Order: sequence, then structure tokens, then C-alpha cells
Amino acid sequence: MKQWQAQYPVKLLCQTLAVSRCGFYAWQKRPPCRRTLENERLRVEIRAAHNRTRRTYSAKRLQEELAEEGIKADRDRIARLRREEGIRCIQKRKFKATTNSNHTLPIADNLLNQ
Repeated sequence: MKQWQAQYPVKLLCQTLAVSRCGFYAWQKRPPCRRTLENERLRVEIRAAHNRTRRTYSAKRLQEELAEEGIKADRDRIARLRREEGIRCIQKRKFKATTNSNHTLPIADNLLNQ
């Protein structure tokens, strides 16, 4: 509602969303809850730990890394915050050669002339 408040009257927005006007204004003045503040602090810590670990740690390993620093958080919470921030670990795959051109086996004829 905050983003639409400049374009539409608050009364119309509240009627559309079935919210009372006094409830909307009370929500605007209310300070953020403790959990929201903790999540914001944890997001910063997750980003820092993610970059420090070369972006290779999953939520489980990241939880262990944060626990060593004294930051305790559940693995599901860390995974959810990482998902919301768009943080994904980079997994390098080992190169596997699938073609071996150096062999003495018979080669099939080129029937299609390609």
C-alpha cells in the first residue's frame, strides 16, 4: 500500500484490500518487530560469509560457519533468507571427456554425406 499511496487515495486502497484506515496508519507508525531486525542482521552476515567462503558453501555448511562466529540460526531460516536474497552456491563440475578420437575401432560410414 505504501508504494500506491502516492497514486491512489488511502481510503480506496483500504477498501480494496479490506483493511481499516486506522489499522494501516498504525502499521506505518509501528517499529519493525524483533524478528525482522534479526533477519536483516542475519542477511548481512550471510552475504559476508557467502563471499568469504568463495560462494561455495550450502546452507548447512554456512550454518556451521556462522555458528563458529557465534551467530546461531536454523538451517531452514538460513536457506530461506538465501533464497530471498538470490544467493546460490557455485558448484564447479569436473570436466569429463566423452569422446575418444584416438582408437583403432572401425568408424561408421557417412551415409548422409555430412
